[in-house]
Amino acid sequence: MSDPLDKATSKAPATLGEGCLSRYDPEDMSPEDGTEFLGAAELWEQLKEQQQDDVKKPV
Repeated sequence: MSDPLDKATSKAPATLGEGCLSRYDPEDMSPEDGTEFLGAAELWEQLKEQQQDDVKKPV
């Protein structure tokens, strides 16, 4: 019987390391892999502000 994963349309990039040290190989990744997140800094600031507001609110 053939491997059903051979029919998949996408594949994960190569990995480096093993076990809990396993990570995607940056050399094998490209923009098609979704490695860019241009709004990350703005989202991080929004989340920090929201968290600070939540902490300041009385219960």
